[in-house]
Amino acid sequence: MTADSPFRRPLARVARGFAAAALVALACDPAAALPPGNTVQQWNSIAEDTVIGSGALQNEGLIYMAYVSAAVYNAAAAIDGTYEPYRFDAAVPAGASVDAAVVEAASRTLRYYFPARDAALEALRQEALALIADGDAKDAGRAVGIAAADAIITLRTGDGRLTPIATTSTFPRKQPGPGVWRLTPAAFAAPQTPWVGSVRPFVLNAPGQFHPAPPPPLSSERWARQVEEVALYGRASGSARTAEQTGIALFWTANVVRQYNRLGRDVASALSLDLMRTARLLAMIDVVGADAQITTLHWKYAFLFWRPVTAIDPTAVTADGFGPVPGYDDGNPRTVEEVGWRPLLATPNHPEFPSAHGSITSAVAEVLSEFLGSDQIDVTIHGFDPAGAAGNLNATRHFDSAASLRAEIADARVFGGLHYRGSCEAGVDLGRRVAHYALDHAFRDRR
Repeated sequence: MTADSPFRRPLARVARGFAAAALVALACDPAAALPPGNTVQQWNSIAEDTVIGSGALQNEGLIYMAYVSAAVYNAAAAIDGTYEPYRFDAAVPAGASVDAAVVEAASRTLRYYFPARDAALEALRQEALALIADGDAKDAGRAVGIAAADAIITLRTGDGRLTPIATTSTFPRKQPGPGVWRLTPAAFAAPQTPWVGSVRPFVLNAPGQFHPAPPPPLSSERWARQVEEVALYGRASGSARTAEQTGIALFWTANVVRQYNRLGRDVASALSLDLMRTARLLAMIDVVGADAQITTLHWKYAFLFWRPVTAIDPTAVTADGFGPVPGYDDGNPRTVEEVGWRPLLATPNHPEFPSAHGSITSAVAEVLSEFLGSDQIDVTIHGFDPAGAAGNLNATRHFDSAASLRAEIADARVFGGLHYRGSCEAGVDLGRRVAHYALDHAFRDRR
């Protein structure tokens, strides 16, 4: 923001006001308890639980996480001074507490977007603030955090986010025909959050700033090879997959909001990062991840390309308004239709191209490479263990390099029967490009 921004305020005066006033005791959740970690890790975990608990889908969940992580990053950066804040400028009293700033930035942002969780969030806020020694530093830090939260809330007002959570929306339709997306079994659910593709990005100039190459022509050899591969390896029964490949497909069904925020917290713990660097890493993951998903959803609903289950089994359609029942033959003599073909994993209710998982995972790989200063990222990621309860993150897989992580996410979506290889490759490339641009324009070192 410019020097005359409304968020550039005399925070020292605000802080003195806090010092003169007692905290109002609000109704608290008696079960509230702070999660482990430093203050940034704690509130990232609280934000993750709040966002997932709201029912937010993964792509919109990253947008909400980006709101909170950006506010926390700005609060820490304004006080620390090492890194450029994200579109935020504030006069900060010397010695302001970063911990207090983080608590107020996160709690205020979360309470704005999730008012139904106000009591529980207030209880956690009170508990966190009670751990910080009273005094001018605490009061000043609180003021910085409140200003950082208010700045993000104002900045993102009217950004295209739709409510209620998990709502669908209209989108430009294509003439029904071979290659055009249809609703998919078993749920035949309404299109998932098309509006995300029109949300104003956080760092990019526009959702369509980076343009992937289109899917291959249905008459092409490349298309036939991609269909053959996913039909063989991605089928629910009689597949050519090994047991390990099935495990890989299932591992990557974990919720990416939980998966990659946990990864950020794990890296922070492993490297003993301070509050500022923890805030920076998590903001990079969430803000860049949100832009990657905004971009991906934009192109998904632009290309409107059909999923493998629809291409391989034309009978796997309903009267969805997207064409006749049964569906279409692709007209390619090399592809073989198979009535009853189903993927290992239930197909998500949004179009095929490009792969959203490929995009977010590749973006996070780029974040880690940038943050760690090497493509040899050496990280352990938690994912779904089919032997555990639904939604668990009990399994782990280790990745020495960004390249190995990108390669596995592409394999995983083919093994799951969800994507063609080309969609995975397009998603990986798109996520890398989005992240590279975003990290060149945000979270930069001032030194």
